[in-house]
Amino acid sequence: MRHFITRRAAKALALGAVATLALAGCGGGSLSGSDSSSSPSASGSAAAGGELEKIVVGVIGIAPSAAMQYGVDEGIFEEHGLDVELQTGQGGAAMLPAVSTGDMNFAVGNPLTVMVAKDKGLDMKIVTGYSNSYAEGEDINGVVARADSGITSFADLEGKTASVNAVNTQGDLTIMEAASLAGADPTQIKFSEMPFPDMEAQLDLGNTDAIWIPEPFLSKALSNPDNVLVGYSNQEAVPGMPTMVTFTSGNYASSSPETVEKFKTAMEDLLEQAEANIDDVKAVLPAFMNMPAEVAANLKMEQYDAELRTEQLNDMGELMLKYKFVEKAPDLEAMTIQ
Repeated sequence: MRHFITRRAAKALALGAVATLALAGCGGGSLSGSDSSSSPSASGSAAAGGELEKIVVGVIGIAPSAAMQYGVDEGIFEEHGLDVELQTGQGGAAMLPAVSTGDMNFAVGNPLTVMVAKDKGLDMKIVTGYSNSYAEGEDINGVVARADSGITSFADLEGKTASVNAVNTQGDLTIMEAASLAGADPTQIKFSEMPFPDMEAQLDLGNTDAIWIPEPFLSKALSNPDNVLVGYSNQEAVPGMPTMVTFTSGNYASSSPETVEKFKTAMEDLLEQAEANIDDVKAVLPAFMNMPAEVAANLKMEQYDAELRTEQLNDMGELMLKYKFVEKAPDLEAMTIQ
């Protein structure tokens, strides 16, 4: 009975605005229906246990982000005293300035982006883990090429163009390492930036040789017999790699420690429930991403977990240093809220 009541309450607060989310992966549109002109630090709507604290959380318009909307719909954030407004960005790097200035209080993005930002002098703090790829079997992102391109392995990408949603992040890092392990020269791969929703069409037009895409774009691209899976670059580079974490600015972590702690606890609760009720998270996807219900039901989702996989993150840090994404190895402990 508890979930039925909280779901109704949360949906009333959200005003049904999740249905307005377009699949476009760029821009900063609101998902939750809250007034984006209000201050992120302002108080939210009143709940049974008192007044909620309003926070703005940035997300990327991809399938794993649906867990955040699930948390809103199920009232999980409310239970921790938070009124969450979700806003979209193309990638973690695009959200960094908004988090740094306080326009977003938190964001969900890939950990590599956070570590690079820290190396460049931007004070970012990882709050929790969020999602992880699979160490073996079918993974949740991969590299796709045209079946007639002759590209059948990562070694074949030498001298080719591969498209990622943002450069100097997980896509190009893992592709370079996968190519290197396959005996190719990773410096001879050209990377171009492209929003995920545009990638398959650009591959079809011949404007790129290969694309690095997550679900649901991966399944859609591979349903076309003209496309072929080159491989899972995460599994080649760092098996079981964390794909996303939650983060905030060092300034916000220092000035609002109680809010950060509430958010951290809420995320631990949310991600445990999301992993245990993955079909319920998938049920959010049709409205969240304008996705057919049958596609959502069969989608392979990332592994949700608030705990940080420090071993894999440290391995990622070593690759970042190897390929000169950073000037020194990231100090993961120093940039993580304990």
